[in-house]
Amino acid sequence: MKITQQTSENTLTLTLDGELDASSSVLLDTELSQPDILNNKKVLIDCQRLNYISSAGLGVFISHLQRFQDAGVKLAFYNMQEKVHNVFEILGLDSLMTIVPSQAEAVAL
Repeated sequence: MKITQQTSENTLTLTLDGELDASSSVLLDTELSQPDILNNKKVLIDCQRLNYISSAGLGVFISHLQRFQDAGVKLAFYNMQEKVHNVFEILGLDSLMTIVPSQAEAVAL
């Protein structure tokens, strides 16, 4: 798993490349745990190259959701592959988290 960061206009975009499983979820948790991440108004997750997500990967997002909400930071996912989106749907996380088709829609939130 490779995680790339890009910041612009109070928005942090994390691009996930590869498989988000138990071992790589530690890297994601470290990224999302940074105190300065709450200085952004939005944290956007680009899932175009995310090929797989395990329950551990989902758990990382769930564990940070309340912290982001409390700080007024919007968390949104975009460019999600169908097989990854299905995992979110099966677990009902698509109603708990913001998932949009494109980067433009994520930025417009």
